[in-house]
Amino acid sequence: MSNAYSKDLERWMPRLIAVWRQSRGRGDGPETKLTPQEVKEVGAGVRQLSMGLTRERQLAGARYMDDPKLLGAYLLFYWPVSYAQARQVLGELPNRPRQVLDLGSGPGPVAFAAMDSGAKEVTAADRSKPALNLARALATEAGEALATREWDPTKKAAALPEGQFDLITMGHVINELYGTGEAATNPRAALLEAVLAKVKKGGSLLVMEPALRETSRGLLHVRDALVSRGYAVRAPCMYRGPCPALVKETDWCHAERPWPMPRVVEELARAASLHKEALKMSYLMLAPKGEEWPEIPPGRLFRIVSEPLEGKGRHRYIGCGPEGRVGLAMQERHRNEKNERFLQLHRGDVIAVTETEPKGDGLALGETSEVRMVAPAGKGVPPPPPKEDAPSGPGTSPSPGAPS
Repeated sequence: MSNAYSKDLERWMPRLIAVWRQSRGRGDGPETKLTPQEVKEVGAGVRQLSMGLTRERQLAGARYMDDPKLLGAYLLFYWPVSYAQARQVLGELPNRPRQVLDLGSGPGPVAFAAMDSGAKEVTAADRSKPALNLARALATEAGEALATREWDPTKKAAALPEGQFDLITMGHVINELYGTGEAATNPRAALLEAVLAKVKKGGSLLVMEPALRETSRGLLHVRDALVSRGYAVRAPCMYRGPCPALVKETDWCHAERPWPMPRVVEELARAASLHKEALKMSYLMLAPKGEEWPEIPPGRLFRIVSEPLEGKGRHRYIGCGPEGRVGLAMQERHRNEKNERFLQLHRGDVIAVTETEPKGDGLALGETSEVRMVAPAGKGVPPPPPKEDAPSGPGTSPSPGAPS
């Protein structure tokens, strides 16, 4: 699958390599790839970061961006991953943002993703001076204007940057704040409330987190805390109550998308013994206080929130929509041109289905069912068509104030 941002990402790779070499005081080497020695060196840092952020998690919350070896590994491996994740999710924004603030920016992958998505004024804010230095160096290399600010969310008096923004992004930030478990939910929700107060009407706060069970469920607990306080979710949720993925301890909710992996990332994944075939992340797009949940088009809608769960002669997915989290299944023998789309769905797709019947723990589709794509993964759910005014026929009087 080709992605609209793949060419943009390819343009970033030589810049990342150049800035990394400059930061080490070594400017020699091929422009578009790493030497075998560099792959080995950076691969070791990638492995250390991966272990520390996804397995033992002892680096979560630590100042790893201040370590030149780990910052270099982040720049060449996790930067392209975070950039691609952000470009995927930014495709769901209802409006193109003009002024963007990227909190906990590191060297700016999400900030530059917003810029490449059409933002005009972007500010990157982080507590790590070395990371902000790299962000500024990348902006110079790309010929772009990027404002930077220092922001340390671990300090009680840490003021948010001045101003109001169309979009505020927080990429892989909140899972590293306020410890672990449910005790972290309220302080995280309080931080997001303070951040949402800086979002303009019609704007959004985008929170992206790793797709691990622990970090995904942590984000869903924060979601529920904010929903209970009256905040609306723009994406990916269509269900307005407490998140149904939290009912069972074994469930969680994340996005998974194919992506054009740059060769450098592929080489480093191999060197670090990691598998990075698909982009995986959990995310929430939140509206500022007082805004309603988005209106969705008519029909029985579900977002696909699982991989295909194929059994003998049948296709099955977990869907989540306005009525909650539901298993959706169809026998292969019931396939026809009205429902065959069901056999090729991806996690994140939003579909409308008709003619289902309750079966087991979910809904069964049959020969009379129709399956329609409402929004493919990475695209926003379109609003319903505008309601047409009822024509006034004989004997109907105009409404008060209407011209007669």
